[in-house]
Amino acid sequence: MTSTTRWLPRVLRWIFRFFTIAMAVAAFAIVVVMVIDPKLPSGTNWKPMAVQIFGQPGFVTIQSSTLTANYLTHDGVNLQVSDVTGLVELVKHTGLPIALLSVLYFGLLFDLLRRLFRNVERGESFTRQTVRLVQIVGVSLLAYSVISAFAEGWFEYVLFDYLSHHAVVTVSGTAVHLPRPDSFSFSMGSGSPFGSSYFFSGLLVLALSEVFRQGLALKSDHDLTI
Repeated sequence: MTSTTRWLPRVLRWIFRFFTIAMAVAAFAIVVVMVIDPKLPSGTNWKPMAVQIFGQPGFVTIQSSTLTANYLTHDGVNLQVSDVTGLVELVKHTGLPIALLSVLYFGLLFDLLRRLFRNVERGESFTRQTVRLVQIVGVSLLAYSVISAFAEGWFEYVLFDYLSHHAVVTVSGTAVHLPRPDSFSFSMGSGSPFGSSYFFSGLLVLALSEVFRQGLALKSDHDLTI
């Protein structure tokens, strides 16, 4: 048990170091794509590609700037987007910045965790620096839950607004035009960032930071008594 306790912080530190580097590489790749800003060639044709849509098999096809997605259910659901080039541009100009935001945040989070377990490995669990790192992790999770909910909600809004103008859904042979979204709302399913797992994780980490702070205070009192 002692050997495992000794090696675990080191292993976790290297794991978080690896993820930090991976996030840096991912952020660089996203920035390169944003700078190059590649365009979808006109007249692009893709053969039917098998995909999973809500856990069910389906096919996506692009032909003459028209995207068609077939959802293989007994109702025969079909989605057709008339201007796939505009859809790609929307994803690039709205989706990529949101993806970059998430990658940068997780890179920061993994680096904070790497530094935290570096302190644990050194036997510096109850120090002001360690308590501060735990507090920063907790606050950052709370902030990210709100920011990501706003960003993802905005992306969903502009995406559905675009589809309402350029997409037609066919169900059992009956064409249905998608309604325009009434207004912007937060994402995360519940319509609120407080329903995000990141929000509750942040609260949990902040609670743990208070435990670390109390442990540091007890340690300081013990040292003064000695």
